[in-house]
Amino acid sequence: MFHRFIKLLIAAVLLFTSVWQFTEGNIGNGIFLVLLTAIPIFLYYKNEYILLAFLKLRKQDFAGAKVWLDKIKNPQTALVRKQQGYFNYLHGLMLSQTNLTQAEKYFKKAIELGLNMDMDLAVAKLNLAGVAMSRRRKLEATNLLNEAKKLDKQGMLKDQIKMMKEQMKKF
Repeated sequence: MFHRFIKLLIAAVLLFTSVWQFTEGNIGNGIFLVLLTAIPIFLYYKNEYILLAFLKLRKQDFAGAKVWLDKIKNPQTALVRKQQGYFNYLHGLMLSQTNLTQAEKYFKKAIELGLNMDMDLAVAKLNLAGVAMSRRRKLEATNLLNEAKKLDKQGMLKDQIKMMKEQMKKF
């Protein structure tokens, strides 16, 4: 994995080479290099290891997702801010199966760094509400559930939110 600025440097070199190819009269090479420039720019905004970890999570392969995330040695330098949010979000999802204390820390960090999609933010807040509920912090859990309900525009988490509200009534 390249540092995020090296990806931009590679894109700049490719773009410079494509301009040079255009001036030399090699139009086909120039067009190919301009198209090739899109790859490092795409990988600057969407980290390849995070994308592969998401693919593993879609198949419920938590161990495989952890392998891909562990390849990111220093997320602060290798990832842009939103990618760091998703890095923490994915760690929180994996740890929510085993260690709620660690998962809470990762979800809070992911919300702080920011997530692109409202659905991901809703899932993070729903998981935090579950952690708060397990620690008998009913007010915090209620606030987080209400925020998750507002963020869930498609209604995909409606059943989970409803179930958690029912469980909170028992406290």
